Amino acid sequence: MTGSLIVRAALLACSLATATSAFAAVAPDFVEKLTAESRPLEDRVRDGARRPYQVMQLLGVNAGETLLDVGAGGGWFTRVLSAATGANGKVIAQFGPRALQRENGQEQKTLVAPLGNTEAFFGNVADIPANSVDAAVTALNMHHMNAERAGPYLKEILAALKPGGRAAIIDHVGVAGANNGMLHRMLPSDAKTWIQQAGFEIVAEPDILRTTADDHTLSVDDPILGRDIDQFMFIVRKPQR
Repeated sequence: MTGSLIVRAALLACSLATATSAFAAVAPDFVEKLTAESRPLEDRVRDGARRPYQVMQLLGVNAGETLLDVGAGGGWFTRVLSAATGANGKVIAQFGPRALQRENGQEQKTLVAPLGNTEAFFGNVADIPANSVDAAVTALNMHHMNAERAGPYLKEILAALKPGGRAAIIDHVGVAGANNGMLHRMLPSDAKTWIQQAGFEIVAEPDILRTTADDHTLSVDDPILGRDIDQFMFIVRKPQR
């Protein structure tokens, strides 16, 4: 680990510890779990850009809730959600059926096993009981879609949420005229349109994941960016009716 990354991780740990008393809704050991050496080092290094404390605050996560990580992938958000809801809560890490094609999903099962409150779910979001989830996150998944695919995808998340349930929708910022598909990016305006068409209420469009270090010309996988990628976020809510 380079010196700059060590400093970055240390500064984040200090800021999280200072903020603990201001964010009492999550599990009381939330910050302790985020900064614990048992959490993968790569996850902790990424915290400076992905801001787990602030995202959980904006999403309004409370200890004891049922939370859903849609398209959980490598599990960064899965571990954050697990720490946020605590021992009395539950996290559904939705990996999808394709994850079973490789060693019957053993990698995903191993990922969630030490968390204690998390289920590795290999079904589709549509298979989750309706009105059963308090809050959800879908991060870096929408850029794989077009309007035709995004509609059903978002409506499945909407159906899983309880009335008044919240979701954070996060992805890489693209710009008009660029080959955003090749760059693994998308236009925030497209995401906003699809969100509203699916029936969500947009609560907030925070800019805490935005960065000027990314000029949108490189693929998000380019090592030059060092994972410091400009991202948009929508906080949305399922209507109470």
